[in-house]
Formats: sequence, C-alpha cells, structure tokens
Amino acid sequence: MIPYGHQFIDQADIDAVVKVLKSDWVTTGPKVAEFEKALCDKVGSKRATAVNAGTSALDLSVQALGLPPGSEVITTPFTFVATSNAILYNDLKPVFADINPGTRNIDPESIKKKITKNTKAIIYVDYAGQPCRIREIKEIADDHDLRLIEDACHALGAEYRGRRVGTFADMTVFSFHPVKQITTGEGGAVTTNNEDLDCRIKMLRNHGITREPPEGAEEGLDYIYDVKALGRNYRITDLQCALGISQIAKLDSFVDMRTRLAKLYNKILKDVMSVDVPIVDMDVKHAWHLYTVLLNSLERNKFFKYMKGNGIGVQVHYIPIYRFSYYRERFKIEPKEFPVTEDVFKKIVTLPLHPQLKDQDIEDICDKIKAYPGNKS
Repeated sequence: MIPYGHQFIDQADIDAVVKVLKSDWVTTGPKVAEFEKALCDKVGSKRATAVNAGTSALDLSVQALGLPPGSEVITTPFTFVATSNAILYNDLKPVFADINPGTRNIDPESIKKKITKNTKAIIYVDYAGQPCRIREIKEIADDHDLRLIEDACHALGAEYRGRRVGTFADMTVFSFHPVKQITTGEGGAVTTNNEDLDCRIKMLRNHGITREPPEGAEEGLDYIYDVKALGRNYRITDLQCALGISQIAKLDSFVDMRTRLAKLYNKILKDVMSVDVPIVDMDVKHAWHLYTVLLNSLERNKFFKYMKGNGIGVQVHYIPIYRFSYYRERFKIEPKEFPVTEDVFKKIVTLPLHPQLKDQDIEDICDKIKAYPGNKS
C-alpha cells in the first residue's frame, strides 16, 4: 500500500534526538527555544511558541484573543475538525462560510455574507498548502475590526505574494504531524509579531503559570509562582524540538520535492477528462501538503474502493464539519447552505504525496486512475 502521506526521517534526525537523550534535558529545555528561533527565522516572524500539537496551537491562539463568550468566529467547514473545535473550546460560536471550488479555500465573498454584529474574528485555512486570498480577507477584517488567525497547518514553507506564510494574521498556526512538511512526531506552533499575544500564549501553554509572584508574596523565594489564567499543559519536549530543528533545515528541499511530484501528477493527469487537477493561484507558492483531484463523471466512493483495492492509499480531505453528528445536533446546519463545499466533497479524492515517493510511484498511481472502468482520457 502506498500511503497518502509519510514522514521523511534520516540519520541526521536520529542523531539529533539521540544527542538530547544523552543530555540533561529531555523536556521543556533549551531545544524548545532553539526550535522556536529556527521557526521564526524560516517564516520571518518575530516570535513563536512551540506546543505539543497543531490542535493545541489553534486552541491557544483562540484563547489568547480573549473574546467575549458567545462571540462568532467565521471559518471554513472544509478542514480538519480541530479548526472549529478550537473555537468551541473557548465558548465561542463557529460560523461557516463556503469555499472556492478550485483552491478549496474559504471564499472571501462568502465571509462577507456571514458577518454579524457578533462576529469578532476569522480563522482562514490554507487548504492543502495553498495560501488563501489573504489580501482580501485582511481587507474584510480591517473593515469590520475583526481579529485574524491563519490556520497554516498545511502550509509551512508556502508563500503569498513573495512572502512566507507566518506573519500575515494576528497569529499563524502550524502543525508538525508526521504527514506534514516537517515533523516533530506530534507538535505545533503559533507565530506572531505581537509581543503581548506571544507572552499570553506562552503562559497559557504552561497552565497559565507566571514566575511573577502574586501580590503580597514574600520576595527572594524561588519556589513561588502565580497562575494568571486558566491555561493548559500543551508543552512540547526537547526530544521533539531536536527533531524539529533537524527537520526544518530540510524544509525547502521537502517542499521542492513535493512541488516536483505535484507537477508530475498535473502533467500526466491534465488530459484525463474525468479528473480535474488542483488550481494554483498565480500569486502564491503552494507548499503541497496534499494533492487532491475532483472526479467529474466518476462515482467517488466506488473510485475510492478501487484505488484502495489496487494498493493506492487514497484519502478524502475533508468531510465537511457540519456533517458530523455533534455539529448537526448542536447547530442544526443544513448542507444545502454550502453548495460549493457539498459539490467538492462529493467529488474529491486525495492522492499520495510525500518526499519518499518516486516518479515511478506517481506514474503507477496515474496508470491505475486511467485504467479505472468508465474513465475518459
């Protein structure tokens, strides 16, 4: 079985982790700050906070905004459920906007239609590694005094108008799950240029603890600390960050490999009439976390089973969030409110894409697609 995603670990990565295992620190030590600096240097941000998962990074970024309970946050339904769950964790209401069929990113025109007096923020997701129409989203946010969080869990290494993703929004969230561009095993981070937000996120990462003594505490006692907010235990280990430091040094080569493989898919599949290859906007550099196609005249679920039966680890990214039982029962959302999302969902398939794939693997996958009964090429 060819998996749709897979980590790329080499001897340098292994050596980096072993070195930490032999050191005095295995968690919450110097490698955390070193990894945060390496991430800042790579994306151009002033500050970063590394945490134990991309979901944790989303949760902390929403919490750091300090929005009134019940406030509305507009986001896409076509993403992993963690994006909207982070809104709910913080007693806020997710409001879904429809998507663009070509890029699968949130549609700025749909965002405009969803804004109410209770809207306080937008979380936009760079689907599959392609940055959203950020300029338009920022203009909407500025016009309505909304905060912005960029969910770039797919998009480390991507660029928008010649600038690395990581500094456009109030906060940008990354994930380092094994199927992403780089991995720390599990892991995530929040980047920002805002010192106050960064300080708050770092405090919330560690139970809301600060080393500043509470009022009235005796001075000179290093055991004293205070809890300023209801934080979480989202700390990341030195072991993970040692791996992350080694991996981030290879980020550009990983993205280049993914891009080359995506172009090979495009070249082979462009004349297959039953398949629509992904559209890439002119002013972005795609990071290619995922390679997805839309099936024009083929029944998706039958195609899915056919590919799996032939050893091709296809996937579907994503089931729209409003279709899940919890969301259906709580929010009573009708799928017909999102015609583009629904149409894309019924047609989409994710094909394997990761740096361990060879050209021959891509050719074999495409041959299986062309051989599917009823396909047109």
